[in-house]
Amino acid sequence: MKNEKKSAIPRATAKRLSIYYRIFKRFHAGNIEKASSKEIAEAIGIDSATVRRDFSYFGELGRRGFGYDVKKLMDFFADILNDNSITNVMLIGVGNMGRALLHYRFHERNKMKIVMAFEADNHPAVGTIDENVPIYAISDIEEKIKEANAQTAILTVPSSKAQEVANVLVKAGVKGILSFSPVNLSVPKDVVVQYVDLTSELQTLLYFMRKG
Repeated sequence: MKNEKKSAIPRATAKRLSIYYRIFKRFHAGNIEKASSKEIAEAIGIDSATVRRDFSYFGELGRRGFGYDVKKLMDFFADILNDNSITNVMLIGVGNMGRALLHYRFHERNKMKIVMAFEADNHPAVGTIDENVPIYAISDIEEKIKEANAQTAILTVPSSKAQEVANVLVKAGVKGILSFSPVNLSVPKDVVVQYVDLTSELQTLLYFMRKG
């Protein structure tokens, strides 16, 4: 199986990689050794042509008529998603959303782990521990990020503070930000930002419900 990743992977394909990985893990847990593009597509809710097109960006992941080797593909996507080693993540903002994420056990589902959290210097949570995660003052982030060996941050701060905090993260050496703040962040080209807009997703859901 060739696993050379080609360049220019479409964003839509990239967003499905973790879904493919989850599906192959589920197949493997169910002792399924081979899966067709149709079976994979049905498990995700897309068409089989999309599955084949997505996989084509990574070379020959399977053979026509033989299906896809579940174990090999599970390992392949684990490697692409860097799920073979622990990824330390920082949480910025411990309000309602932040607390919920602290209590979400990422490490039980994959190898991502929130190792520390940060809040405004005068916030009452600073100096406490929640779910074994210490909460520090944002002014200490440059020092703490070196200790944690972390380059990834989850941002759950008010929109009015998002860019200011993003600037602090970039200066501290963060290279990836998952932002729950519905504002576009201005960051250097070598910093990747992924946005999660729950309000937008809910509005989209309601639109399709009414349309149907």
